[in-house]
Amino acid sequence: MDARAIDTIWVLLAAVLVFFMQAGFAMVEAGFTRAKNVGNIIMKNVMDFSIGSLVFWAVGFSIMFGPSIGGFIGLPNFFFTAEYGNNVPDMAILMFQTVFAATAATIVSGAMAERTKFSTYLIFSLVITLVIYPISGHWVWGGGWLSELGFHDFAGSTVVHSVGGWAALAGAAIIGPRLGKYNGKTNAIPGHNMVIGALGVFILWLGWFGFNPGSTLGVSGDNALSVAHIFITTNLSAVTAALVTMFVTWKRYGKPDLSMTLNGALGGLVAITAGTDIVSPTGAVIIGALAGVVIVFGIELIDKVLRVDDPVGAITVHGITGAMGTLMVGLFATEGGLFYGGGWSLLGVQALGVAVVGLWSFSAAYLLFTILKKTMGLRVTRKEEEEGLDIHEHGQSSYNF
Repeated sequence: MDARAIDTIWVLLAAVLVFFMQAGFAMVEAGFTRAKNVGNIIMKNVMDFSIGSLVFWAVGFSIMFGPSIGGFIGLPNFFFTAEYGNNVPDMAILMFQTVFAATAATIVSGAMAERTKFSTYLIFSLVITLVIYPISGHWVWGGGWLSELGFHDFAGSTVVHSVGGWAALAGAAIIGPRLGKYNGKTNAIPGHNMVIGALGVFILWLGWFGFNPGSTLGVSGDNALSVAHIFITTNLSAVTAALVTMFVTWKRYGKPDLSMTLNGALGGLVAITAGTDIVSPTGAVIIGALAGVVIVFGIELIDKVLRVDDPVGAITVHGITGAMGTLMVGLFATEGGLFYGGGWSLLGVQALGVAVVGLWSFSAAYLLFTILKKTMGLRVTRKEEEEGLDIHEHGQSSYNF
């Protein structure tokens, strides 16, 4: 079997693993929310992938990877068929990038869970995959202006996760908190099934071994060593973050907190994703440890200080740790990182990329959600929220005893 065939099979197998992350997101969001809204969560996850796959094939992929127009946007090529000259066939690349695009959209659904109108959410899911994600993605992965400056985000701490996280912040802030969340004090609204939530985290963890190593877009030749290295750095960051989060919550709350620890593992995975190919295993452990601390204090910041209701912690897990992990490339990259004698240049470029992508995704999402709120309406009625979205939005309960 020649190298092209081996690399193509690798990319498609990685795409399958990343696709399975859709199930992980669905389980995390379902477990961390209440039983009366689980069906709505599942429907949004199914539609994120279904709508996203169609629009990314039809337009989004070419906007992201087509010939660059001024370094800002790719040349649109409707219903993609063209060859862009990759070693792996472009249809395989399209499939791999499609599952990435769906991930960015899905992040938002968790932060806005339990009070968002389903019909309005569908419009946002379409727009983020059609416009918001591909444009900033082109700046980094499509040969755009940030890539020309040397910005490094190997598998998407910023390109995928922070885009979804900052869009989630905009949506959750505009739609407002769930009923009963802030009644003079911050009230916890526990999820209905932590077993489902934990299963979702392990599924996402498994999928990350496609998400990060698959981004080599090949496993033949010298790529084999790179893939093995990425497996190790990915896992080391995740386990370290989970341990640190557990100990921080144990010290802070008197007990080791399960939901925080699960999010800690995800935060470690998000944080390492930008530099997983160019940091050492020791660097990955340090990045994971920082992510474990950031998860606890980031969730407290969003929930108790900013008073933005995020039922699953998506804003911190994907937005804040994604930004942090991207910045850490400027410190821990074994070639060019500040701690390896590379000076301040890479760190400066990383900071610029984090800032402009964050500003773009937050601003675009904020504008879109504001328009949707004033036109279609963004939030369900009080009665619908109290009785559950499953019954009112979909006409059925997810649990029938």
